[in-house]
Amino acid sequence: MSPSDVRRSSAGGGGVQSLERAFALLELMADAGGVTGLSELAARSGLPLPTIHRLMRTLVACGYVRQQANRRYALGPRLIRLGEAAARPLATWARPYLARLVAETGETANMALLDGDDAVYVAQVPSRHSMRMFTEVGRRVLPHSTGVGKALLSGLADEEVRALLRRTGMPAATERTITTPDAFLRALDEVRERGYAVDDNEQEIGVRCIAVALPEAPTAAAISVSGPAGRLTDEAVEKLAPLLREVAAELGAALATAPEGEE
Repeated sequence: MSPSDVRRSSAGGGGVQSLERAFALLELMADAGGVTGLSELAARSGLPLPTIHRLMRTLVACGYVRQQANRRYALGPRLIRLGEAAARPLATWARPYLARLVAETGETANMALLDGDDAVYVAQVPSRHSMRMFTEVGRRVLPHSTGVGKALLSGLADEEVRALLRRTGMPAATERTITTPDAFLRALDEVRERGYAVDDNEQEIGVRCIAVALPEAPTAAAISVSGPAGRLTDEAVEKLAPLLREVAAELGAALATAPEGEE
């Protein structure tokens, strides 16, 4: 969010200016990785420092922001409850689309959102196979080692991706994990070119995943199909990709056009 975006939202017709500014600050904090200082917020928002200080005091009192010992501000725990509550109806909306993927592929289908610097799984329909992949809903993972993470980050500019990777680091979950920003950006170029992302034993040995971002969705989201590497071969991935892109387009359009209150 740019300073002009904050000022424009603050001048919007009919809105409550202080409320709009408070939410704008929360979004700037999320963009910065969840922790920032007043001077950084002032520089990025274009708002006067006294205004920011007053709004932050209110957010701290409400539990949506907490002040650390070093005087910097971090997103607070009450936002977790709001995020979880917001994800539940979204998961309900997505479940029929995921069920279609399971019916047509036989593998576990997931939906994930980009939440701060993490990919968080918000919905799942499990495979009917006895040998299947299971990622619990609510699990948070670093984007660089997952298919959904690659799909989610493929919609960001390279400089935004580099900034996120600097904040999270790139720890190796397996020997196949991509651990350098340049290599990861090359992988994202491939995702953009072919229209889908692949996790090839990068999060867990023996597991592969194919993921597609949801176009038109109101928030950064992706769906995926995951299963044993022996079943999700390169040939299987090539066959599954068009189906995932089709379902992603349908779900993204449905979320974008959902009546208010039904997402």
